[in-house]
Amino acid sequence: MKIALINENSQATKNAQIYEVLNEEAQKAGHIVFNYGMYSAEDDVQLTYVKNGLLASILLTTKAVDFVVTGCGTGQGAMLACNSFPNVLCGHITDAVDAYLFGQVNDGNCIAMPFAQGFGWGAEINLHYTFEKLFSETFGGGYPKERREPEQRNKKILDQVKTVTHRPLIEILKEIDQDFLKETIAGDHFAEYFYPNCQDDEIANYLKSL
Repeated sequence: MKIALINENSQATKNAQIYEVLNEEAQKAGHIVFNYGMYSAEDDVQLTYVKNGLLASILLTTKAVDFVVTGCGTGQGAMLACNSFPNVLCGHITDAVDAYLFGQVNDGNCIAMPFAQGFGWGAEINLHYTFEKLFSETFGGGYPKERREPEQRNKKILDQVKTVTHRPLIEILKEIDQDFLKETIAGDHFAEYFYPNCQDDEIANYLKSL
C-alpha cells in the first residue's frame, strides 16, 4: 500500500516521531509512507483536523494513496472530519486491538489516532504495537474468522450507502471555500507526492488550476 501520514497543527511537533515508527512498521509489511506533514508547529501551512479530512479524501479518491494515518489531540475530531468527506472510511484507533479489529472487521482506509490524550510515557511503544497489528494481515479477513462473510457483506453495503449519501469529490472541491482548499494542498511536499501518484486527471487538473 501507499500510506499517507497527515498531522494537524496542535500535534505537529510529534510528526517526526510518528513518521519514524509508522515508516518502520510499514516497511516491514512492504508498504511505503508519504509524510504530508505538518512537520512542525511553525510550518507556513497550518493544517486543522477539518483540512486533514479534506486532504485524506483527495488522496484516497484519486488513489494517490491507499491508506491514511491521521489524528489530532483526541483523534475524535479528525475521525469526524474524515468521515464527512467521500471515499473515506475512518476509524478511531487508540491501541493495537483497535487497529487489528478495524482492519479485519471494518476494512477501512483511514485511521484517526489520539496524539495528545494518553500520549505519555511509552507512547512510542503503543505506536509500534498499533501499526504492527494494523498491517499484520490483509484487511477484511474477519474477526472471528467465521464471521468474515457477513462482515465483508456489511462492508459492501456501507460502501454502497456512502456512494448515495456523499457527493462526488470534484463537485465538493469546486464549491468549497477556495482559500480553504488552497491552504489544504499548500504543504511543502504536496505537489511532489500527490501529482505523480494521482490517478484522477480531472481532480489533478482542477487542483493545479488553483
